[in-house]
Amino acid sequence: MIRVLVADDEALMRVGIRLILENAEDIDVVAEAGDGYAAAAACRTQDIDVALLDIQMPDRDGVAAAEDIARISPRTCVVMLTAFGEEASVTRALRAGASGFLLKDTGPAELIRAVQRAAAGEPVLAPRITRQLLDRQLESGRNTEAALRRTGELTPAEQDVLRLLGTGLSNAEIAGQLYLSAGTVKAHISRILTRTGCANRVQAAVLAHDAGLLTDR
Repeated sequence: MIRVLVADDEALMRVGIRLILENAEDIDVVAEAGDGYAAAAACRTQDIDVALLDIQMPDRDGVAAAEDIARISPRTCVVMLTAFGEEASVTRALRAGASGFLLKDTGPAELIRAVQRAAAGEPVLAPRITRQLLDRQLESGRNTEAALRRTGELTPAEQDVLRLLGTGLSNAEIAGQLYLSAGTVKAHISRILTRTGCANRVQAAVLAHDAGLLTDR
């Protein structure tokens, strides 16, 4: 079973997410929290596979909670729930170690698939969030030289995987496009993260953009 924490300051939102997720046979919502402090405390006392955190919460927001959870329970995958247009907060959450982002208007089936993918180490990044991140990078100016140094030691095969990862594809989708096995793609991604110093796939996607891998082909 995938053990999930749902953190949102709105009780109705928490109840709605719980009802949706518990329709899946392999998901169990084991904890709820109304603020960032309670979310971090839940991860300290329970074994949580996926933490769904509202990015905007009182007292201690989702970004701060993500930082706490990264220290308390590094194995927990943090997925942020955000509203469209909160790109500044998304960027902060990315730096805090969040490994996925979903919009609050995500449909029930997509929400279930996202939790399952997160638990399996797959990317969880709504296309509109990807666009926000890349647009923000363009506005602030990308550090192409530094990005090229970080990606320069990757093999051609790893650069191909990084390029497709940067577009938000899953391991299976990357494998299909490159005619590789899913296991090979997973191994490539592990080496990419290690060699580039990226904490997760989302940071690797931004790096791929900065290095020009998304526009060169």
